[in-house]
Amino acid sequence: MKLVATIGIILQVVQHLSAQDCLSRNYGNGGTVCVCNSDHCDTIAPIKKLEGTKYVKFTSNKAGLRFHKEEGSFTKEGSDVKNVITVGTKMFQEIIGFGGAFSDSTGINIKSLNADLQDKLIRSYFSDEGIEYSVGRVPIGGTDFSIKGYSYCDTENDTVDLELNNWKLASADTDYKIPLIKEALKLRNNEFDLLASAWIAPNWMKTKPGFLERQSFIKDEMYQVWANYLVKFLMEYNKQDISFWGITTGNEPLTAYLPNKIPSVAWTVDGQKKWIRENFGPTLKNSNFNNTKIIIVDDQILLLPIVPDQLLADKEVEMYVDGIGIHWYLEIGDFPELLDITHKNHPNVFMLATEACNGYVLNDVELGNWYGGESYADNIIKNLNHWVIGWIDWNMALDVEGGPTFIGNNVDSPIIVNATAQEFYKQPMYYAMGHFSKFIPKGSVRIESSQFSKNSDVLDIAFRRPDGGTTVIVLNKAENDISSTVRDPRKGDITMTLTANSITSIVYW
Repeated sequence: MKLVATIGIILQVVQHLSAQDCLSRNYGNGGTVCVCNSDHCDTIAPIKKLEGTKYVKFTSNKAGLRFHKEEGSFTKEGSDVKNVITVGTKMFQEIIGFGGAFSDSTGINIKSLNADLQDKLIRSYFSDEGIEYSVGRVPIGGTDFSIKGYSYCDTENDTVDLELNNWKLASADTDYKIPLIKEALKLRNNEFDLLASAWIAPNWMKTKPGFLERQSFIKDEMYQVWANYLVKFLMEYNKQDISFWGITTGNEPLTAYLPNKIPSVAWTVDGQKKWIRENFGPTLKNSNFNNTKIIIVDDQILLLPIVPDQLLADKEVEMYVDGIGIHWYLEIGDFPELLDITHKNHPNVFMLATEACNGYVLNDVELGNWYGGESYADNIIKNLNHWVIGWIDWNMALDVEGGPTFIGNNVDSPIIVNATAQEFYKQPMYYAMGHFSKFIPKGSVRIESSQFSKNSDVLDIAFRRPDGGTTVIVLNKAENDISSTVRDPRKGDITMTLTANSITSIVYW
């Protein structure tokens, strides 16, 4: 009998794993990862439309649940219920989506795996059995997450090349970025938006040659050449059948004033005004890529609303600008208020979160740390509840040290690759991203939802999907379970328990 019971348990385990649930591992960092190897990688099936009063609920939590699925039906509105989240009909901004960056390091780490694992990792992000990313950020040339500093027009002895005759895509583009982007486009049926950003300019264009020089500006006489350089990037990628939804005016110009090694091009507000007004704006709009959206700032949220206000005060600049890019690294005080003020000042200019990551303070990877995922969910909800149209993570895959990075700027990532063991680990950040990217398709519109109390441990947000469905996402940061009710006056009540330290996504039609 013991043998029969043991065999039964083994069969249950095999059946459980064959369903592609999480293969959990605890590294002692306050949570767990899901391991993907040659034999196993967890998936989540695309959701199917439910009729009538039915709903589907997915939960991930610190205790180890990952997209745990439950189905149920609405009940009649109760009179004696607590902690009610009411879903309204008032509509706000349209969502473009969620994603990550096609950095050199991402490609290097994916390529370090065997072909089967490469496919599993790519499908984990982009397939309909993964978390269905819909947006990607593509560096224009090198970044701190490259193995060296480089631009597309480096010349011997930094010889000036006004005609960009030496302009050429790097091996990182042809080996890593372009193949991965094409795989993403194929898996998403080309329903995928790309955003381009430059960290590095050729040394001969700058006031201080060197990729890591602080306060190094584009020379005034190179303004047009720099604009031509960026448009040429769009042209060369277009030859690879890759087009871009948007392009920023440059990654983190503020960084160029700070005492760090991150490559960056410095700008003054007046200098960037002149460049957008006289060079970049007209050059892009007079090119074959005139539908490409121009996004300013692409820097810390604390620059709001001052920098956008100053740039967009120039009506000729405003004419060319479509959006404002924000990063999360220097969030100080009540940053949602900064978003609200910026939206009020510039209601026709969208805001997009263009970069975030954990681990940048200690320069390390914390395998399984639940709070890494919780911080993502918290930030996404707060951003989207205050007019932001999407949220883009930084590197999609790093090694166990948080690299490679040629300046030692190691950070964390939603997926960590262990090339030696030929496996990769899905961090809580991966599932936090998925609770949004999987259930809020491009074209969804944020709708009104009421937080049930002033308890800052519980945050919620709701969306009307393009297929007519509704998605409600609730984050419980408390260390205890909390009873809650989602109420849609058209449908009734969903009474549920928000487990401790959890993210819950509910979808219904």
